[in-house]
Amino acid sequence: MTNTPAQLHHPDEIFVPSPTIRENARITPEQYDALYERSLNDPEGFWAEMAQRIDWFQKPTRIKETSFKGNVDIRWYADGVLNACHNCVDRHLPARADQTALIFEGDDPAIDKKITYADLKGEVCRLANALKARGVQKGDRVVIYMPMV
Repeated sequence: MTNTPAQLHHPDEIFVPSPTIRENARITPEQYDALYERSLNDPEGFWAEMAQRIDWFQKPTRIKETSFKGNVDIRWYADGVLNACHNCVDRHLPARADQTALIFEGDDPAIDKKITYADLKGEVCRLANALKARGVQKGDRVVIYMPMV
């Protein structure tokens, strides 16, 4: 018997989703298997197609560049230009401003918070302005470290 790609990670543990989850899924197991096979057999074509699912300021023409001689060098979408905030927040505002974008669940089950796309945009802008006030400029790299919280 051949394991499906989903079973390869934990071959002894198979999670069977509820009928409700299966009915609302956006992909069937057969579609997933076909996508997985395509990603293995035609990675460049597969990832070029996947790149169409997000907004690019400059669409990539160079999809996958790898070199394993000497220093390993792996580049995806090397000549593409995008903005992660635009893809995660901004592009959803016209149709989903009042819909939930994030759900926070605290260690205590009684503590949770839902944040809409509009609220998230406001929080992102406040953080961006705080970073600007500290002298962060376009092209600077900022790292945020969060221990297990």
